[in-house]
Amino acid sequence: MTTSVSPARSGPTPAELFRVRFASGIGSTIEWYLSFAYISAAGLIFSTQYFGALGPNALIVSLGSVAASFIASPLGGIVAGHFGDRYGRKATLIGTLAVMGFASLGMGLLPTYDQIGLAAPVLLVLFRFMQGLSTGGEWGGAALMSIEYAPAHRRGFYGIFSQIGTPAGLVLSTGVFFLVQVLTTPEQFAAWGWRVPFFISVLLVVIGLKIRTSISESPAFAEIKEANSELRVPLKEALQHHWWQMFLAGGSFVANILAGYILIGYLLSYTANSLEMDPNITLFVLMLAALVWIVATVLGGSWSDRLGRRRMMTIGYVLMGLWIIPMFMLVDTRSIIAFAVGVFVLAVALGLSYGPQSAMFAELFPAHLRYTAASLPYAVGGIVGGGFAPAIAEWLLQSTGTSLSIGVYVLVFVLISLLSLLLLRDSYFTGFPDRSFKGAPTGEDATQPA
Repeated sequence: MTTSVSPARSGPTPAELFRVRFASGIGSTIEWYLSFAYISAAGLIFSTQYFGALGPNALIVSLGSVAASFIASPLGGIVAGHFGDRYGRKATLIGTLAVMGFASLGMGLLPTYDQIGLAAPVLLVLFRFMQGLSTGGEWGGAALMSIEYAPAHRRGFYGIFSQIGTPAGLVLSTGVFFLVQVLTTPEQFAAWGWRVPFFISVLLVVIGLKIRTSISESPAFAEIKEANSELRVPLKEALQHHWWQMFLAGGSFVANILAGYILIGYLLSYTANSLEMDPNITLFVLMLAALVWIVATVLGGSWSDRLGRRRMMTIGYVLMGLWIIPMFMLVDTRSIIAFAVGVFVLAVALGLSYGPQSAMFAELFPAHLRYTAASLPYAVGGIVGGGFAPAIAEWLLQSTGTSLSIGVYVLVFVLISLLSLLLLRDSYFTGFPDRSFKGAPTGEDATQPA
């Protein structure tokens, strides 16, 4: 079966490389912007306007509805991976973005429970499910489109453009929510203000579609197409020959997505509802934390080209494990300064462990099934780690009466991810036959220019 050679030798111009990196980043940013907008609304609005009939359990169910996206994500990864490995990365990425735009519009226009009854929460969860279908295929394609163009010695750097979409989406989402809350009264925000971020996401999708239609197909897939070596059923071969690598890849991700959703999907609700802190101020601090996350992601991905993927991710997870319980102790002081210190350090740990991920996933799998094999562990890891994280965190808080139980919850998943990284061996990294350092994640060999 034909595998890819270094995309750097295919001769893309600097302008083409810039467009590819930008296209990779903008799609991921829009995806996570919408996801964070939903999570913010789930903690502030949906529990009363869509799930209020459930009484005391409304907030848990509202936060639990976040999981609908993660449940759909593996299906989206399978479908998008199939089309991406058979028909191309570009066309598939255009499709995932279009589905995302439709879900955004539906959420923004959806009437409340008081207006249409049970249909309101059902449709809300359905739109969240559609978002998950898009998300499941978006990340893999965005990451591969950038990495398959990358010089062999800079895959970690090129991979950050799909990764920074997560904190960039958080910055954009929290920034928009912050501005809307500041510019509206509480009554106006509850009546219509919360819908504004969803309408803005539709505009972002249109911009993203224009950019994605302007780029060329991935060089790796172009070679597969030229050789007529597309797989009829990529998922079948991926599960037959790469199931263990996929399992460990998913395990290496679960702590990152869990901690990320605690930061972006739970702390706003926790500080507002349990600690009675000003949500406008905490939103602003979370936006600043996302900026720290972006910087740390850039550093984590770039440094992984020298130190190795696994080593860089391990550093991030060790910091996360050491910090997560002290962070909740700081948050519980109700001091905004302590809250800022807590989330800023967590953001550094998130970035260092997240930045190298896309390059590592791409290097694990051969090009002819890479879209499928990289997308599925990302999606399944998202379910296990992040899908129910806000709801589980709220349940732990109500059951134990202390936020430290949430810290222990995160710590267990950190240990799972560290073990998964430990079990990933150099021989598993077969994705690029010309890779510039054998078993790139170890960082034991010096990098050489492509």
